[in-house]
Amino acid sequence: MGKKILVVDDEEDVREIIKARLISQGYAVLTAEEGMSALSIARREKPDLVILDVMMPNMDGYTTLKELRKDKEIGKTPVIILSVKEKEKMEDIFYFQNISDYIEKPFESDELISKVKQVLGEG
Repeated sequence: MGKKILVVDDEEDVREIIKARLISQGYAVLTAEEGMSALSIARREKPDLVILDVMMPNMDGYTTLKELRKDKEIGKTPVIILSVKEKEKMEDIFYFQNISDYIEKPFESDELISKVKQVLGEG
């Protein structure tokens, strides 16, 4: 199995589409539907990359990312933000959280794979 990627999105359809596409590229994929479970999985599994939705119930992506960055073991994990909001509006919000890239929903599968490979140093 390839590198481990954690996909965090409250929409099951989105999680499953991303998971299937990543698995087809040889990645090991973990999923979470909200921030608290994402942090728990990340601490336990130590993924190579996190793909993180912004708008989620309970703990949103911004709060999840802040908590992730505080953790000594997983705080430097690359993160790609996934959101329906335009990149320009989100860049300011996430500027200080050291994100690796941004994908705007709806997205093309090829764009997703390209960005994942780039962030993981494979492309």
